[in-house]
Amino acid sequence: MTSNKPYLLRAIHEWIIDNDMTPHILVDAEAEAVFVPTKFVQDGKIILNIAPGAVESLQLGNTEVAFNARFSGVSELISIPVQAVLAIYGKENGKGMMFTEDEPKDTPGPPDATSGAENKPGKPGKPVLKVVK
Repeated sequence: MTSNKPYLLRAIHEWIIDNDMTPHILVDAEAEAVFVPTKFVQDGKIILNIAPGAVESLQLGNTEVAFNARFSGVSELISIPVQAVLAIYGKENGKGMMFTEDEPKDTPGPPDATSGAENKPGKPGKPVLKVVK
């Protein structure tokens, strides 16, 4: 199953904009494949304003958040894997959403019926429904 995080990011972003607030994201700047200006990183994290007036070409994709922004007058391409986004919130009131660590990308499904795991001690089997009258 795919992660719901990118969908929640887009929804909360839209909600913040619709309520005339300024969307900010908190990013784990030390995560793999994060490209942000390092001189603005504090304690391994960075807060970024992603309001329409602050960024250009904002893309809230399923795997990456990307946009162009100016830092000290210098335009920079920002690229952040969705997994590195820790929170999205409105600057004015702090309302938004913090994200917990994502579940593994490939979550295991129910045990296979042919594996024989149903009746082995210490291993859960398939659920069984019984009709009770």
